[in-house]
Amino acid sequence: MSRGILFVMSGPSGTGKGTICERLLENKENDIFLSVSSTTREIRKNEIDGVTYNYTTEDNFKRMIENGEMLEYAVYSGNYYGTPKKTVEDMLEKGKNVLLEIEPQGALKVKERMPDAELMFIVPPSMRELKKRLEERGRESAEQIAERLEAAKWEFTQSPKYNSVFVNDDLDACVREVEQAMRDKARSRALVEKLLTEEY
Repeated sequence: MSRGILFVMSGPSGTGKGTICERLLENKENDIFLSVSSTTREIRKNEIDGVTYNYTTEDNFKRMIENGEMLEYAVYSGNYYGTPKKTVEDMLEKGKNVLLEIEPQGALKVKERMPDAELMFIVPPSMRELKKRLEERGRESAEQIAERLEAAKWEFTQSPKYNSVFVNDDLDACVREVEQAMRDKARSRALVEKLLTEEY
């Protein structure tokens, strides 16, 4: 059985990466497993423990780090975020493609540990549009939005380290582009594996 492909989606807060992931999962033809990240931040209204995130305490998160249970982790806005390693490895070994939606800090750590991971970076069409989206969410104060916009500038500089960059201007078009890139990656991986087993 072929090993699955690890797709890592990230980008600044407000670029719509969460919505894109939801759309990818809704399309059953994509046949992909979403790895749920763990976090120490408080659960928000309409979020579900174990679905949106695995919510845990800071002490428990630090214990998981010490035990080597995290594929990656980062501190963002004072809270820990990370990806449990075992679930990802288990699904990949079963031949299942896995999708991670994580912050750029974490995505780059995953690439260091798993060089064959496919990193996808989502960007907005403009900083003005990014600010508008953050304001429309109504979750953060003006000061927090300003912090996220400043953080986005550093995150944009990391985009050349990704395998591909997608502009989320039109959501439907962006989802189609991401889906096509994922299919192309799967096809090329399958072709290489076939070539390696063929006689000549």
